[in-house]
Amino acid sequence: MRAIVMHEHGGPEVLRLEDVPEPVPGAGQVLLRVEAAGVSYHETAMRAGTFPMSVPLPAVFGFEAAGTVEAVGEGTDPGLIGQRVVALDTSHGGTYAERVAVPASAITPIPEGLSSADAVTFAVQGSVALALCVAGQGQHEETVLVEVASGLIGGYVTQLMRAHGVRRIVATAGGAAKRDLALKAGADVVLDHTDPDWPDQVAEAAGGTVDLAFTSIGGATTARYLDAMTPGAGRILLYGLLAGPPDIAPIDLLARGLTLTGCSGTGWMERLTTGRSRALALAADGMLTPSVARTFALEDAAEAHRHIESRAARGKLVLAP
Repeated sequence: MRAIVMHEHGGPEVLRLEDVPEPVPGAGQVLLRVEAAGVSYHETAMRAGTFPMSVPLPAVFGFEAAGTVEAVGEGTDPGLIGQRVVALDTSHGGTYAERVAVPASAITPIPEGLSSADAVTFAVQGSVALALCVAGQGQHEETVLVEVASGLIGGYVTQLMRAHGVRRIVATAGGAAKRDLALKAGADVVLDHTDPDWPDQVAEAAGGTVDLAFTSIGGATTARYLDAMTPGAGRILLYGLLAGPPDIAPIDLLARGLTLTGCSGTGWMERLTTGRSRALALAADGMLTPSVARTFALEDAAEAHRHIESRAARGKLVLAP
C-alpha cells in the first residue's frame, strides 16, 4: 500500500511517499481504511524533531484518521467491521497511509451525515473546544473573550458559546481576513491581536467587564486585561501558550478575585476522550460548522506541511489517500 514514511527528522521534504506492507491488526486493534487523515500544526514539530516521536524511525507518519473498519485483531469485537470511525493514536501513528492499524480504544464512531473529512476536522479541535466550554460554564448574561477565534479551537469555542446564548463575545484574530472568520463564527466584535495594544481595548469592546476568557496567547498580554475581568467572578481558562506562559503572579489573581484554570495534563486528556462522541454529535446536528481549509492528495503531504507552517491555512488541512 501507499504511505508517507519518515526516515529522519527535518523539513517537510522528509515526508516521502513509499510502498509499504499493509498493516495487520494485532490483539485489541482494528484495521482502518483511511478516507481522510488530519494534518495538525503539532505534527510539524514532531516531524522537525522539536517534539519527540512515540515510535522509532523509520515510521509511517500521522496520528489522526477517519475511515471504515475493514478487519479486527484478536479479542476485538467483530461487530466493528464496516463501521465508520475516527481514530486518534499518538502512541503508534501511521495515519498518513491508505490503511492503518490502531487500538480499538482509540476509535470513536462517526455519526450519520458527517463525512470522514469533517469527522477528522472535529475530532481533536472540536473535542477541545467542547471541553473548554463545559469547564468555563458560560452563562446567558455573561460576556466572553475568545483569543484566536479565527483558529480551529477558538472558532469552535465561539460557535458553541454563541449557540449557548452568552450575552456578548469579544474575539481576537490576526488581521482583516482572519477577522472575518471570527465574525462568521459568531463574535460580536473582533480585536486585532497583532496590534500590541489590543489588551487595553478589551474593556471597551466588552462594554463592561469580561466574565470568562479563553486564553491561548499568554505571554505579557493576559496580565494587561485582568482589570477588564469581572471582579470576584472572572474566570480564565488557559489552554495555549502562543506567546509563552502568562506573566501573572498569584497575587494578581487574588487581588481581583479571579481564577485561572490550566486546561492540560492527564485528567484533561481524559475529558477530551470521553467528550469526543458528543463533539461529533454536535457537528452532525449542525451546532458546529466544519472548517476544512484544503484537501491534499496523500503524495502531497510535504506540501500540506509547508502550507500549515506558512500560517496560510484558514481551517483544517486534510490528506485524502
